[in-house]
Amino acid sequence: MILAVILLGGAAGQSLILDRVLAVVGEFTILQSDIENMHLQNKAQGVSMPGDEKCAILENFLVEKLLLNQAKIDSIIVSESSVEMELDNRLSYFISMIGSPEALEKYFGKTILEIKEDMRSSVRDASITRQMQGTITGDVTVTPSEIRDYFNDLSRDSIPYIDSKVELSQIAIYPPVDEAAVFDVKQTLLDLRRRILDGEKFTTLAVLYSEGPSAGKGGEIGFMGKGELDAEYAKAAFSLKTGGVSTIVESSFGYHIIQLIERRDDRVNTRHILMKPKVKPEAILATTRKLDSIAILIRTDSVGFDLAARIYSEDINTAVNGGIMVNPATNSTSFAMDELQPAEFIALRDLNVGEITEAFKSEDENAKEVYKIVRLRTRSSPHRANLKDDYMVLQEMALGQKKEVVFQQWLLEKIEETYIHIDDSFAGCQFSRSGWVK
Repeated sequence: MILAVILLGGAAGQSLILDRVLAVVGEFTILQSDIENMHLQNKAQGVSMPGDEKCAILENFLVEKLLLNQAKIDSIIVSESSVEMELDNRLSYFISMIGSPEALEKYFGKTILEIKEDMRSSVRDASITRQMQGTITGDVTVTPSEIRDYFNDLSRDSIPYIDSKVELSQIAIYPPVDEAAVFDVKQTLLDLRRRILDGEKFTTLAVLYSEGPSAGKGGEIGFMGKGELDAEYAKAAFSLKTGGVSTIVESSFGYHIIQLIERRDDRVNTRHILMKPKVKPEAILATTRKLDSIAILIRTDSVGFDLAARIYSEDINTAVNGGIMVNPATNSTSFAMDELQPAEFIALRDLNVGEITEAFKSEDENAKEVYKIVRLRTRSSPHRANLKDDYMVLQEMALGQKKEVVFQQWLLEKIEETYIHIDDSFAGCQFSRSGWVK
């Protein structure tokens, strides 16, 4: 069934091919261009699939369309702001993999905006299918006896190997920045703002002067909502007109000038130049001496680490808990060693439980310079998972398996009762599920 003539990839000189419907699932169709574009995306990401790749891509689309068909019946929708966020994340990933926005445009033969629009419907569909799958398995739970049975049925090779984990407490102090350093940063930013208003490119100056991770992208950080941005940054960004450049903004990261690229409803795409006042060596020396003095008090039992953290630590997130650090990835107090920042890893690798590091330089969650002493509270040995020490890990594995069983059963039932037609050119595919070809 021929629908239209399209130019895959859009690059000059590429041959035209006739797009056609390869499969129908309920009210949804899968086009040859869907398969070819996903093949290109997989190549860009370095993703390989077992067996006949295009057959595997088609089956993934069949599952997606089955979920979309049911989502339409159940009136499930997603917000455009969440779609925009996912698009920005995907583009950032592709750019990081391929090296630069220009390289990505060259690879696909399209502009970044064209690539983004090409991806929009697939990203929206993926978000809807995740929600639909969540409704199918959202009520699935596992009992302690099911977790125990799951663990007992695992072969030894299937039992996960748990790396060594540590629990930590910290006392963190920021070296003071003098007014002269702040003045120098502000003067530089004011000069850069003047140059931009006089016609120089914001992106070029961001590459040259910004100290933020987005400098290599001309300072652009992508579409974000107010809740995703520093409060002061958001306040300034949302007050700008398109193309406008802010005055100096102080945030938890440092000092910025911001340019609004585009606003879409409750999200803005901005670029910025970030600069941080330099800390003088004498301020660093005073900070490390203070930490060394606190460490001596703790080691001589003059004060407990927990109390010292509450009194001296300038990290408000951990000070109130006696310095106990929380892993942001898991919301637990346990860290695998490879989850630590390099500075923490080096300081702790040879430490015994209960000991305190010497003062060392690190970075906080906003990439600001901070100095710390850290106590090693506990360290587990690497081991095969067991019910006593790793119950939560095994619970997640058992729950995941049970959800997969429920989902696969749902798929088989929906395949049976939904109209599905696959083009004869894919009739020889060895799909992982039966029933697709009727």
